[in-house]
Amino acid sequence: MPASLLQEMSNLVKRTLVGIVFLAVMVFGIIWDRMIFGCLFLVILYFCLKEYYDISLGGRFRLGSRLGILAGASAFVAVACVRFWEMSHALLLIPLGLLLLIPVANVVFGDRDNYSDVETVYGGLLYIALPISLSPFIVMDGFVFDGWLLLSLFILVWVSDVGAYCIGTLLGQKPDSAKLAPEISPHKSWWGFWGGIALSLAAAFVLNRLGWFAFSVWHSLAVGLIVSIGGVCGDLFESLWKRHHHVKDSGNIIPGHGGMLDRFDSSLVAIPLACVYLAAFGLL
Repeated sequence: MPASLLQEMSNLVKRTLVGIVFLAVMVFGIIWDRMIFGCLFLVILYFCLKEYYDISLGGRFRLGSRLGILAGASAFVAVACVRFWEMSHALLLIPLGLLLLIPVANVVFGDRDNYSDVETVYGGLLYIALPISLSPFIVMDGFVFDGWLLLSLFILVWVSDVGAYCIGTLLGQKPDSAKLAPEISPHKSWWGFWGGIALSLAAAFVLNRLGWFAFSVWHSLAVGLIVSIGGVCGDLFESLWKRHHHVKDSGNIIPGHGGMLDRFDSSLVAIPLACVYLAAFGLL
């Protein structure tokens, strides 16, 4: 057997095993306990922000990137403490103070010729820290920890990704297949886009029948559609960012899968959009 084929098979096995472990950790962390959930998502937030700053800033404005990570982490912890354990809302002033220190740090210690570095720090907080910091609101049903809704939304993201990959690989790689966004991601096709939507809608229907979505089937299907389209947009947005900075992966923390941001790019857009929809109809 050729060495290249053996290497490819080895990579596939490693990728599959790591994917199974990743899936198990996510499911356990989301539904088991609020403390475990908090620790898991704090780690996710840290590595996503770190990868974003390391690549976007390229080593510049290190103090700003550290303040950004600290502000994002403290925002998540503050929201979790308020929502999980009904602590004082005054805790929310801590991340606000850190946010205000970022321009001060740029004036005193930063590179004044690279004002855009400050925008990058704030951009990472808006793109990554904000949606993750609001996640404690999704996993609480009154005063009871209940991660099933958030897990259901992640399932829709994962199913949509699988559907897009399988249908896109099967039908979207032909020479005459229309590409979704060739200037951003040349391998993504409209076949994959519609395949992801179809599987996401099917999964949303099943989740409704199982009782995991405690609202009507029409709202469930709407959520499935929003998650699938939002996930594609999130994936393409990260691809555009990586293309701008000439990198293939955001990192290598997850063997065979790239960086943490590579794994959550779709979720950072899809799940907040779904939650906005649910909140607008009083379902969250």
